[in-house]
Amino acid sequence: MRCVVQRVSSASVHVDGLEVGSIDQGLLVFVGFGQEDDETILEPMLNKLLKLRIFADEEGKMKHNVVDVNGKMLLVSQFTLYGSLKKGHRPSFTEACPPEEAQRLYDAFLVKAETACPGKIHSGIFGADMKVSLVNDGPVTLSLEL
Repeated sequence: MRCVVQRVSSASVHVDGLEVGSIDQGLLVFVGFGQEDDETILEPMLNKLLKLRIFADEEGKMKHNVVDVNGKMLLVSQFTLYGSLKKGHRPSFTEACPPEEAQRLYDAFLVKAETACPGKIHSGIFGADMKVSLVNDGPVTLSLEL
């Protein structure tokens, strides 16, 4: 499982011109699943995301997590996180989880996140052509893989 995490002042996702998810301060998380991933990875990744100390304290040091700052998370599925450009100029997605299994894992991840942080989790739509807008705060962008 791979995630690209961005600390944001705001972020939103639109599908067919309609807003399907938006947050103010918090984390925009692009979520991808690989061939070897299963449900055992979901809880450790969620815990990592919730405990990431990337929000500034009064002195401007990264000491707070998304829970500390009462932030939200916008979770967006993105299989292209498993794109490989080792050969040629067109990405290969052979390492990505098949769509049906990836959707099952993504849906389970959303349930776990909502259970851990009721009312704080927003999402895009799996497999949709999404338009993502964000104001990256910092900018702070991190890549996680478990």
